Amino acid sequence: MRFLQTSDWQWGMTRRWFSEADQARFTQARNDAVVRAGQVAAEHGCAFMVVAGDVFDSNQLGRDTVRRAMEALRQVPVDVYLLPGNHDALDAASIYDQEVFTGAGLGHVHVLRDSEPVTVAEGVELVGVPLTTNRPDRDVVAEVLDLLDPPADGVRRVLVAHGQLRELDPGHRVSALDGARMRRALDEGLVHWVALGDRHSRWADSSGRVHYSGAVEVTDFRDEHVGDVLVVDLGQGEEQPSCEVVHVGTWQMLQVSRQVDSADDVARLRAEWEAVENKSTVVLKHALTGTLTLTEDVALQELLEWAQDAFAAAFAWDRHTDVVVVPDDAELADIGIGGYVARAAQDLTDTAGAGGRDAVAASDALRLLYRYARGGARA
Repeated sequence: MRFLQTSDWQWGMTRRWFSEADQARFTQARNDAVVRAGQVAAEHGCAFMVVAGDVFDSNQLGRDTVRRAMEALRQVPVDVYLLPGNHDALDAASIYDQEVFTGAGLGHVHVLRDSEPVTVAEGVELVGVPLTTNRPDRDVVAEVLDLLDPPADGVRRVLVAHGQLRELDPGHRVSALDGARMRRALDEGLVHWVALGDRHSRWADSSGRVHYSGAVEVTDFRDEHVGDVLVVDLGQGEEQPSCEVVHVGTWQMLQVSRQVDSADDVARLRAEWEAVENKSTVVLKHALTGTLTLTEDVALQELLEWAQDAFAAAFAWDRHTDVVVVPDDAELADIGIGGYVARAAQDLTDTAGAGGRDAVAASDALRLLYRYARGGARA
């Protein structure tokens, strides 16, 4: 018996760096990824699909966002089981109780509203652990496992939960999930597979039976192994379950840190960015440091403006960006400034070269001076 595991669709997610048009494309990409996941399920003979939490990014979304999401779900050709996570918790404002969801008429879509075992196919049960708050105050999975009766003979059981494992949680939250407790349940035959959500990067523990599928589309620059779904084969008899990774995502988020101290450095950076494929689905965050002359900086600014147009979004990682402009004597002579302006330019040059808090402001002032002195073509 096969099923498709996925999580963290985050429908309705917004990002501040997108234009309105690019935000719309980013939103549509999440819908399209779900449709592709449904196609994968059909192609691999999956009996059903499990979504391990955070189907929606919030319980407060516009009707248009939810309706388009429902249309994506309508195209999934197998039964779909949705688990409420911390973003779309099963609370008083739950999106799963709103008419825009309940009235969509999707008979093949089911919400795991409690932890009672649900028979989803012959010989297969799901045990969901839905979240009823976006801030759990305990390990809710351990509680469910402690009260769970063993499955009937021949029944394979999948635990579906949402949260960070303690071994992966640097914040040591009280809600972190006890992986050792899950593995004990697996060893005892209480469950046979653990499908987890909340971690947006795909990950598996050493037992090979506890898996995060990761988000279907990238959500953050820290995401790794993202955009995948898992085709899980529960096996038969004494066989151990296994899974196959299938990629369905199309977007990327690239974080680039580079030292730029010459025209050659800028040229290499341009060549690197020009080589990126599918730029319209790539978000670029750059952290550039170094010292450039005014002429070299003009080339860099042209590159940054090109990147803003070529990529879905391109912006500086401000607290890690520090490019200082220090003009040489020939550059200042070429633009023909003199008198008070020349003395001001020299003061700015000295300030920029000295570093510290005022260096950035001095560099910006020199850039403006250079542009205006050259006729204002780039002012």
